[in-house]
Amino acid sequence: MKVVAAVLFLVAVLTTAVAPPASATPVTRLPVTYSFLSGIDAELRNPGGSLPGSNDYSCRPTSAHPRPVVLFHGSGGGRQTNWGTLVPVLHNAGYCVFAPTYGALSTPWPASALGGLGSKLESAWEIKHFVDAVLARTGARQIDVVGHSLGTQLPTYWIKYLGGAGKVRRYVSLAPYWRQGPDDDDARSDLAEAIGRRLGAKLPPRSCAGCSTPAADFDFNEAVRLPTPYVRGIAYTNISTRDDEVVTPYRAGQLPGPAGTDVTNIVVQQGCSLDHSDHASITSNRRSAALVLNALDPAHPRAVPCVPVDPFTGG
Repeated sequence: MKVVAAVLFLVAVLTTAVAPPASATPVTRLPVTYSFLSGIDAELRNPGGSLPGSNDYSCRPTSAHPRPVVLFHGSGGGRQTNWGTLVPVLHNAGYCVFAPTYGALSTPWPASALGGLGSKLESAWEIKHFVDAVLARTGARQIDVVGHSLGTQLPTYWIKYLGGAGKVRRYVSLAPYWRQGPDDDDARSDLAEAIGRRLGAKLPPRSCAGCSTPAADFDFNEAVRLPTPYVRGIAYTNISTRDDEVVTPYRAGQLPGPAGTDVTNIVVQQGCSLDHSDHASITSNRRSAALVLNALDPAHPRAVPCVPVDPFTGG
């Protein structure tokens, strides 16, 4: 994915700016800022932290929302920078919300805030361990996934090959790219693995209950996409924008499912020509927020507003 400019922007900004049962506990509402910049501001205010309303392991899913929602960021993103809007939206709706930063190239801040830049395979294992901890500590049996860009692809690898099957009920993808072949993310992942080998890094052997291996001639991208990214028993919602400048054509994310799968494809401009969200701001506006909430809880649909949405910032 073409994320170099976005990553450089984040680096520049970050380096220059200096319990009772959940069902019985009222949700403390958080303010919501409908702007992609809100997550970057949060990272500056709390370097290396988590957004209010997220990663609270004392949170217990309720009967209304029995599954924690885990958010997976895109290339160059992180648990705060990617989700300044959706974390408070989901928290205010009563969900237990969790978000990792995976694939960071280094542990010191601010590099630690820039995830999705390392080995894809290593990142998939990070996702597995994070979700296992969420399930163990909340007592939930399944999660719901909300992913953005690269964060729509990596959880699929975990589901298909690293024991994630059966642990996800709903899977919401913002700016996915299911039809796309190898891209910048794959090249960067290969480079990270090659550098690690040259430096003598040795990965511990890994296995798990339910683990399997892709076909021998599949690379990571093919392992995710082929023969289908969809797994039976999971309800998928793909949310794309015609103004996506990274996933091109945007239709790469609008993939029907084979027989026996549950897949809904949405283009945000359908019924609302005011929506000019791009690859970033599709995560950070009122319209997308309503679409995500409806995908997670279709039994209680909310009105989806038609409001002006700007590229990058949102609205």
